[in-house]
Amino acid sequence: MTNDKLPMTNYQSKITNDQLPIKNYQSKITNQPLPMTNDPEEIKTIFNRIAPVYNQMNDWLSLGQHRIWKLMAVKWSSAAGNTCLDLCCGSGDLALLLAQQAGPTGVVYGADFSPAQLAVAAKRDRPFLTPASPITWVEADALNLPFADNYFDCATMGYGLRNVTDIPRSLQELHRVLKPGAKAAILDLHRPSNSLMRSFQQFYLDTLVVPIAQQFGMTQEYAYINPSLDKFPIGSEQVAIARQAGFATATHYPIAGAMMGVLVLAKAIDN
Repeated sequence: MTNDKLPMTNYQSKITNDQLPIKNYQSKITNQPLPMTNDPEEIKTIFNRIAPVYNQMNDWLSLGQHRIWKLMAVKWSSAAGNTCLDLCCGSGDLALLLAQQAGPTGVVYGADFSPAQLAVAAKRDRPFLTPASPITWVEADALNLPFADNYFDCATMGYGLRNVTDIPRSLQELHRVLKPGAKAAILDLHRPSNSLMRSFQQFYLDTLVVPIAQQFGMTQEYAYINPSLDKFPIGSEQVAIARQAGFATATHYPIAGAMMGVLVLAKAIDN
């Protein structure tokens, strides 16, 4: 552990539901436009504002398919009885799946920079009959994680890499906190290289995403998807960035007609 990283016990004691005031963020939701920017505080504002409807929007926009894609990511992360990290955890879908996969002997940390998203995650129901790991929700910056080196046995990230302001640094931080030999699986949207699928994706965003966002009063908040896709590295570029960040292996698996993808990473055993 480096001197600038606090012990995990200190972070655990600081994270409570009382520190995640979702009602305060709900009261701030307005129709005021949010600028498309790389400023982390403005990106955080977007995710705080969409937190109350984030789960419903995901279900509507993917017709429920996001649950299958997230389960695939968890399987690729090789979580089982381990100390697991769900980075950019949002409202907690992947963290909850990790907790079930790791079982009662595991430990899961859900980390996100949005306190409103964490508030939703902390209040979600847990499966009553399924043995699962405890989950600690941590407000954290993906570019400067508050965890010790070589701490986690596996990690997931769902729809977070596209929204960080420095992708190489985020992957370097992920590499740092993973144990030697550990795996990570990163799920996200992509621009397909195939022109037909690219046209279909744009049609889908224009005719389904925009009207549903309007129904929830979130038109401006979901306007960030198009520009975020335009600047997001394609699969082969993600692989190259991950290798430069230190990962021994990196493989990108396109899914859903290459409109989605999972980047599977492994840290070298001898790190």
